[in-house]
Amino acid sequence: MSADQAKVGLTREQMAQRVAVDIPNGSYVNLGIGIPELIAKYVPEGRELIYHTENGLLGMGPSPEPGQGHPELINAGKRQVTAIDGACYFHHADSFVMIRGGHIDLCVLGALQVAQNGDLANWSTGAPNAIPAVGGAMDLVAGVRKIWVVTQHCTKHGDPKLVEACTYPLTGKGVVTRIYTELSVLDVTPQGLQLVELSPGVTFEYVQQHTGAKVLPIASDTGASRG
Repeated sequence: MSADQAKVGLTREQMAQRVAVDIPNGSYVNLGIGIPELIAKYVPEGRELIYHTENGLLGMGPSPEPGQGHPELINAGKRQVTAIDGACYFHHADSFVMIRGGHIDLCVLGALQVAQNGDLANWSTGAPNAIPAVGGAMDLVAGVRKIWVVTQHCTKHGDPKLVEACTYPLTGKGVVTRIYTELSVLDVTPQGLQLVELSPGVTFEYVQQHTGAKVLPIASDTGASRG
């Protein structure tokens, strides 16, 4: 990604906050590794969001200030976190019972690629020297009621992450319903990737230029932005 590209759109923190705005009140939400972890910082005023991590915590809070955390209170990415009032801890196996039993409302994951039909690849590039790291992702995409992705729009080399068809090993087929990037919010629909919102200062043409699949414009205004 060029230096010019890097300046366009939202920061990682703003992306995380943007996702939190759309999470319905009272939801039980699993947060993946990477940008999704940052979402734990944000609970819109007047809402209660219960964040879950598959290593055994329901009621996860944001990462603590440096030196203030507990070494054994971590999320699935081994990052130190906090626990909100009323949080509970449980066995790893019980956590997966929650996931596989359909008791988690929403999962927000990162991605290597997302296809226009909602296929997700987020655990390996398939390269011979790639280290397998599927973790709980396949259980999450199979067991959680709704799957969203938050990711940078392109790789650090400028290659689109949103594509016609994934070329990396799949985590799940047709599982993603919504995608958040620094440039836009898109819904996965039977017709393809439907633009929902443009980030401030971003045009539809710029999004299409950096997407490896056709993007359907916002119905009322192809140049719309949330300002």
